[in-house]
Amino acid sequence: MIRAPRSFALSSAILVFLFASCTSVAGADSPIDLIAQADFLYLTRHIEQDLLQAIDRLEAVLPDLDTLSADSQSYVLNRLSQLCYEATTFSDGDTSEDGKLYEKGKAYGLQSLRLNAEFAQAESDGFNAAVAFATDAAALHWAASNWGKLCGMNPIVGLMQQDSVLALFSRAVEVYPSYWGGSASSSLGSLLIMSPAALGGDKEAGLALVENSIALDPSYLPNRVTLAEYWGFTYGYFGNLTGIRDAALIERELQIVLDAEIGDWTFWNRNAKQSAETLLQRLHDMTD
Repeated sequence: MIRAPRSFALSSAILVFLFASCTSVAGADSPIDLIAQADFLYLTRHIEQDLLQAIDRLEAVLPDLDTLSADSQSYVLNRLSQLCYEATTFSDGDTSEDGKLYEKGKAYGLQSLRLNAEFAQAESDGFNAAVAFATDAAALHWAASNWGKLCGMNPIVGLMQQDSVLALFSRAVEVYPSYWGGSASSSLGSLLIMSPAALGGDKEAGLALVENSIALDPSYLPNRVTLAEYWGFTYGYFGNLTGIRDAALIERELQIVLDAEIGDWTFWNRNAKQSAETLLQRLHDMTD
């Protein structure tokens, strides 16, 4: 089940009313109540403690997950996969704790994909064969995002598993190209840019995908950061920074990010602005 991002413009009074209503109807600690609490915390997940509490509430639903409808099960698992990924943005660099969050986020995403009986049945023929049956863009995107980060944390293992991440992102683009600001196209594009041709890399195709992600939703600023980071700079075989491909592009795209309004993508656009400042400093350090 695919949900559009919630707007922070919602009245807090209405939210409190809805939150209280869910509690009174479902009773304390029921799955419905816990999901409502997590949804309420989701709106302020730019505060780390609120995001972590949202994860706690949803994980408390898991023992009773099979009592929920299929749509509700996928909602819980996809939101957990997303929140685990987002929780890592509060740290500087990829830490061991981030690795644990990525592992959980990957597992939740895959569990959500396996709610699809055709996917689960086809997985015995190989993971990539099963991906062709997946239809849930949220599960595809967040499973791939977490798995991709794990590959980056262990490049040797990542080289062996990257094909599955590419398959997930490719299927997400097929199923729902504009999901989450077109970020599956951006992520797939960055992987194609970074990967050697022998492992499925294609720099020009990757650039086209990243550029298309910006066209799909110009208000989603992380896609511009991806363009600056992965096309503006150059990298070695294992993802190590080697140089600058296009300094003018880096300056242009990151300045657009810094000048833009936060808009509806509150969490991710804030994160994009922080990343833009970091990348601009990297550029200046390399060119001074």
